[in-house]
Amino acid sequence: MFLRSDVICKKLTLVAVCITASSALFLTGCNDTSTTSVDNNATATEPDLSVFEGCYTVSNEEPAQIKVSQQDGAWVMQMKEPASAKRVWDNPESLEVLDNSQIPKYFSIDPDNVDAVIARPDRVLVMAHVKPVYANIDPLLDSEYLAYIYKGANTIYRLDCDEINTDILANPHANIVIDNVNESL
Repeated sequence: MFLRSDVICKKLTLVAVCITASSALFLTGCNDTSTTSVDNNATATEPDLSVFEGCYTVSNEEPAQIKVSQQDGAWVMQMKEPASAKRVWDNPESLEVLDNSQIPKYFSIDPDNVDAVIARPDRVLVMAHVKPVYANIDPLLDSEYLAYIYKGANTIYRLDCDEINTDILANPHANIVIDNVNESL
């Protein structure tokens, strides 16, 4: 009787070891994390900066004031010159890619809702591209683009670039006459 239970116990132990080993091999074969982590790192470190290429203004009714483009493999920005200048755009200034962890320094938006951030090296201008899905559901955003310009943040508008000088330094209020509203009293 002892011989028979001993044989059964050995066979059950062998079966248990085989099941455990095959389960471990099966799970190991299905769990290939090396490819996934490489893909996630590539996506996280290389945002698509082409979303910034174009011209921008702070109001939909104004001409373009900022131009972002890629020149010689680097991203640059240019500001529109006044009408008195001999050119439309000033000299290109280099732009740097910022990590999304920097977003709270400039914008009050969850970094998970932003897919790219670029800035001048002096941080006088920082631009963020908000994910289109988020821009569509946030009532405070009427554009996918945010700009931090010298200590203030606001939405900006992307529009077609033009090569026309405009007098952006002109005083738009020069011909306005303000009457005394209390004259009738």
